[in-house]
Amino acid sequence: MTSPDAAPIRVLIVDDQTLIRLGFRMVLESTGDIDVVGEASDGAEALTAVAELSPDVVLMDVRMPGVDGIEATARIRRTHPDVRVLVLTTFDLDEYAFGALRAGAGGFLLKDARRDELIAAVRAVAAGEATLSPRVTRRMIDLVTSAGLPAPEPARPTTLTAREAEVLDAMARGLTNAEIAATLFLSESTVKTHVGRILTKLPARDRVHAVLIAHGLAQPGLDA
Repeated sequence: MTSPDAAPIRVLIVDDQTLIRLGFRMVLESTGDIDVVGEASDGAEALTAVAELSPDVVLMDVRMPGVDGIEATARIRRTHPDVRVLVLTTFDLDEYAFGALRAGAGGFLLKDARRDELIAAVRAVAAGEATLSPRVTRRMIDLVTSAGLPAPEPARPTTLTAREAEVLDAMARGLTNAEIAATLFLSESTVKTHVGRILTKLPARDRVHAVLIAHGLAQPGLDA
């Protein structure tokens, strides 16, 4: 839970459907720690809004006219690396959403997510703890294999210690730092230390990139 003294999480909602934007705004503004600072109906508007409003998190639809969510995500991550992007997608995850992750998005949010899931996802991304849910990861692997490619082999760099490998496995299962700490009987601060070392050793941009690497869906490297 966010500290009551912490500044509200600034969110920009990007979707070409007005009712979806309105629904997300109503849910997010019902909390005390999230502030919707603006909306955009496509990627071009999103780029302008990010520069003007400096949000902490962008809820980014993938399929939009003009500049789509993939290109907008890539541009935002290049020009505003501190801004986190949470991709909006349907349950039938496709290559467009996968492309947004590779462009630097911090995670996925399904459009049919429950209220508590939406709020938790925004908070997690803002804290740098965004991960892929197991069903999203499974769908991504299915996409790779259905394209006729060999099933990806999980990446386990030899530089990782046994404990770091356990933490990486837990990250790939979608666990947060607190959940990893409880599962492995560690303190949360120790888990954070392990996560930091994993990102350095892979190397990975963030937790989501590390999860993709762990499933063989992305190459190590900060420029990947």
